[in-house]
Amino acid sequence: MSDCRREWNREDELPVYLARPVTTGPSHRQKHCGMFSSVEGAFDNKTIDFDSTAVSPRGGRTPRSGSRERILDGNGVSEAGSVGSPSSPANREDGRPGVEITYLSGKDCLSGQDNGKSDRLLIKGGRIVNDDQSFYADVYVEDGIIKQVGENLIVPGGVKVVEANGHMVIPGGIDVNTCFQKPYLGVTPVDDFYQGTRAAVAGGTTMIIDHVTPQPGDSLLEAFEQWQEAADRKSCCDYSLHMDIPQWHEGVKEELQLLVQEKGINSFLVYMAYKDLYQMSDTELYEAFSYLKELGAVVLVHAENGDLIAQEQSKILSMGITGPEGHPLSRPEELESEAVYRAITLGNRVNCPVYITKVMSKSAADTIAQARKRGSVVFGEPITASLATDGSHYWSKNWAKAAAYVTSPPLSPDPTTPDHLHTLLACGDLQVVGSAHCAYSTSQKAIGKDNFTLIPEGTNGVEERMGFVWDKAVAMGKMDENQFVAVTSTNAAKIFSLYPRKGRIAVGSDADIVIWDPDRTRTITAKLQQSALDYNIFEGMECRGAPVLVVSQGKVAYEEGTLHVQQGTGRFIPRKPFADYSYQRVKTRNNLMGQQGVPRGMYDGPVYDVPATPKYITPSPSAKTSPTTHQPPPIRNLHQSNFSLSGAQTDDNVPRRSGHRIVAPPGGRSNITSLG
Repeated sequence: MSDCRREWNREDELPVYLARPVTTGPSHRQKHCGMFSSVEGAFDNKTIDFDSTAVSPRGGRTPRSGSRERILDGNGVSEAGSVGSPSSPANREDGRPGVEITYLSGKDCLSGQDNGKSDRLLIKGGRIVNDDQSFYADVYVEDGIIKQVGENLIVPGGVKVVEANGHMVIPGGIDVNTCFQKPYLGVTPVDDFYQGTRAAVAGGTTMIIDHVTPQPGDSLLEAFEQWQEAADRKSCCDYSLHMDIPQWHEGVKEELQLLVQEKGINSFLVYMAYKDLYQMSDTELYEAFSYLKELGAVVLVHAENGDLIAQEQSKILSMGITGPEGHPLSRPEELESEAVYRAITLGNRVNCPVYITKVMSKSAADTIAQARKRGSVVFGEPITASLATDGSHYWSKNWAKAAAYVTSPPLSPDPTTPDHLHTLLACGDLQVVGSAHCAYSTSQKAIGKDNFTLIPEGTNGVEERMGFVWDKAVAMGKMDENQFVAVTSTNAAKIFSLYPRKGRIAVGSDADIVIWDPDRTRTITAKLQQSALDYNIFEGMECRGAPVLVVSQGKVAYEEGTLHVQQGTGRFIPRKPFADYSYQRVKTRNNLMGQQGVPRGMYDGPVYDVPATPKYITPSPSAKTSPTTHQPPPIRNLHQSNFSLSGAQTDDNVPRRSGHRIVAPPGGRSNITSLG
């Protein structure tokens, strides 16, 4: 390292994190233990030109020339000042600096001109935000892995450089609830793994967990292989899979064990709704919870009272209500909260972690929050739709618009619900934000035009998920930036055994990185979305906060509105059972809460003899050995009497005889001559 020389560029091209406005952080640099790689000589000969770092009268830092990264290549030391033209504008329309991508060798590093060196990436001048801390540092990525995080990094030559210009650098989002291949009456969503993951990347999400949905009677292993094959061919980002369990029986246990131990699946969804199709009884749920706990899996629950829903649907249809408004009318909020409470109760008795998917109402969310305060191991997941809109649209005069919002549980008609859910997310009572993205087109929704129970259920949200959390929680002062990272990425990684490979900016983690602009404003419209859907339930809504650059597997996948993704590049990420975040308390309680009998002596006192009274069964008259002819005569009930205080008698219905007038003649003769 002694041969290395620092050369100063006379141009004003220093890293922007040294020239950022003083309002972007409390200090220029803040070191945190455990986050920086040990690089020999990285902090030698660091001379700062204090004159060039003076604060301007307007409060910002004046342009300066200063230290450059030392770049090592095959020929020795090269200076980092030889940069090419940026691939994106350095300044936005509002005057704030944008994100620049340059190439250290002086060649443009635009799409299609990577020259085989795209696996090396240096993100400079950004503010790294993890779930537990924020600090200014640079990030060096190689071969899809974060290799260095720190100041003034020593990196090889031929590196693509991203000037973050003070923007947030956060872990890529993880969407744990998508349905890109869910069949319904022979149709599948218009957003498959290709279209769906394109939309995900455009919204800042770099990994999805999709639901495998086998039909009753189908093999779980065959369904898994079918989903995995489709995802391998089409996915544009990393993915994993949940397994839905359509029916519970002894034969399914062997497949569940293989999925956990050999296929890398550690989460399974059970249904408390959809009677006569997917719904499990409480007994089956108890057995499923118990067995999945033995496997170390996380139990996902679709919580609605299916029996009452079936009754309500029949009643609503009999009233002549067939439109989308019948959906929320037949699935009132209390049926969701009741099922959530019952699922948590089952989880408490079995002592296994329970994950409630699609928390849609205030009462359901409050039930989860109260259970967590009592110590229950339960997690709650609101979705994009429940966080950004409400169920008032079900009563729209436009049938297609009303049907677009049909999902289960339904969106709450209470307009205060989104704000309440964001509040619980901010304080940690709800943990993860999913999208439940299941995009059926208008024509597919029209399958249920005459019967709301046949409308395919699902809404969009994978592209808008992270933006709406920022807009309605962080930008409103409810949530800080670290909690934003937690609910959109880190918590999901911890619950489903992906952490710290995913969900963190740290050495050794996957290079799934998002540069986030908290001030960027956009208007949601179906015309500009990446989804193939012909509508957007958030049409016309304004959203603050958006990604300006997305790095997936160490490569730039999205930049300033342009996608650079390839079909089939997504990798399946297997997950181990017994995730610490989900099972640490469960294991401790198993050791402490072992149920044992009370030692006591044998009872040797008197025991009352209970006479055996066989239950009398009336035999069928057609039976060959029927003893009906030998039955004893009925015993008169002495408590019954013909006497009545009203004067009525039992023979009042018998007509009386006509009266005869008897005339007694003189001498005392009588007309009665015979008593016979």
